[in-house]
Amino acid sequence: MIINFKHALSKKSIYITALSACLIAVAAFAVLSLLITEDSRKNTDDFAKKTFFRKYESIEHEFRNIEDYQYLLRALIQKDGLKNYKDYSLVLNDLNKKRNLLPYSWYYYENTSSGKSESNNPLSGIFTKTDRKENSIVIKNNGPGHFKDVLIAKKDSMYWMSYDSLVLPDKNKLYYGSTVSLDDLHQYFINVDKSSNTYAYVFTKEGICITHPEKKYIGKNIFGFTDIKPNDTLTSKTETGYTKGTAVSEYLGVEVTRFIKPLKTDNFDGYTVVNHVNFIIDENISKIKTYTVYIFLAALFLIVTVFILFQRATSLAYQEKEKIQSEKNLLLIENEKMHKAEVINQLQQLKNNINPHFLFNSLNSLYMLIGINKENAQKFTMNLSRIYRYLIVPPKDNIVPVSQEIKFIQQYMELLKSRFDEELKFELIINAPESLKKRIPYLSLQIVTENATKHNIATIDQPLEIIITVDKDGITVKNTWQPKTEPVQGEKFGIEYLNQVYGYFKNNLLHISVDGEYFICFLPLLK
Repeated sequence: MIINFKHALSKKSIYITALSACLIAVAAFAVLSLLITEDSRKNTDDFAKKTFFRKYESIEHEFRNIEDYQYLLRALIQKDGLKNYKDYSLVLNDLNKKRNLLPYSWYYYENTSSGKSESNNPLSGIFTKTDRKENSIVIKNNGPGHFKDVLIAKKDSMYWMSYDSLVLPDKNKLYYGSTVSLDDLHQYFINVDKSSNTYAYVFTKEGICITHPEKKYIGKNIFGFTDIKPNDTLTSKTETGYTKGTAVSEYLGVEVTRFIKPLKTDNFDGYTVVNHVNFIIDENISKIKTYTVYIFLAALFLIVTVFILFQRATSLAYQEKEKIQSEKNLLLIENEKMHKAEVINQLQQLKNNINPHFLFNSLNSLYMLIGINKENAQKFTMNLSRIYRYLIVPPKDNIVPVSQEIKFIQQYMELLKSRFDEELKFELIINAPESLKKRIPYLSLQIVTENATKHNIATIDQPLEIIITVDKDGITVKNTWQPKTEPVQGEKFGIEYLNQVYGYFKNNLLHISVDGEYFICFLPLLK
């Protein structure tokens, strides 16, 4: 049926309406982008604080462990160590190796009468050299522990030596203490929390750097190679007990959020600095803005196209049927307005933050559905919104309950059904309902099913079957094995991701096999 109008809208009215719609769309996307940016920064700021406290607590805990070790050493030596100090040192070092502890116990015995000395300390030269300042830095310490601390450089490495001494009745001297490699100490702090985008270092109250990922900065004055000012250490004036600010990392050369908090023990008085890298935050926000712009351009293109086609249709209708009754013309105009409002409403559903893995496929599918089946297009759009709400906020540990993944994959399969229709068949079997409380890697079911649709042929004559079965120990995903002849780009990305997640939790890796007509992937469950 040809739509006819008695009076076609003027070009000027069409262009003014189109321009107004574009301005409204631009304003809406600007507000949406601002809200997304603010929410992302707030979530990232909260995450940065949590990683800061976690990193600080691990550093404080290790410093207290080193100090407790020194107290133990003093107690043993003062009790009867004059007779057995060699044995104590040997036994303690053996225990440290078995428990993977950082301190290394040592002794240095100096016989003043004979001028001879005996030691198991490779750094004992500090007690014999006349000029001790050349390769060492004394750390001032007025704490109740009364230990002496010094930084020693040897063969491109730095060591933190903490020691005490006894003057024997025969005026001989016994030095004893522990030594920690600052390289090993910093590596320990890195291994404590590998998942966070942070790095930390410690400096004394006078500004001497104790630990740092860059060796050349250890032993240097912190106020010389960073932009930290003395006012940044005035944490007593803050309600939180620490200072926070934005700075440029002297180590990475990028913007970081810097936290500074006092680190005090019986034998150390200084500060801990935790730097949270911001470029990953800005990169994620930039991606969100980019995808928002893509959606805007697609929606704008569709809106302009609708208006142009509408203008042409009304002009032709006016030329061909000039004498049609005005009542009928008014009804048709109202119907056309409702049609345009419905199209704009469908386009509005596209204005979400879309994950790049299947963004453009989804937009293409939506574009085709609008012209073919409006009802399916509306369902498609709402389901797409639910899916991306799940994708935008990933879980902290990359693992989620099985029930949550099952709910998501059902929505995802509905999305695929809208695209493939009869070319795709899906079945969900739950043999062990108690397994829904267990956990699996985030998006694992989506990755496996997406691989199935990406690598296999799906036609009406040869539909792709996907069956998901939940058992006691794992989830089996199998699909009909009908691979495409052309290679698919990025085909190992999803499998490598799942292997990494299972490897991180020290679980059995997923098992993949081909059994007759089916490709089978078994996902073990996590407790």
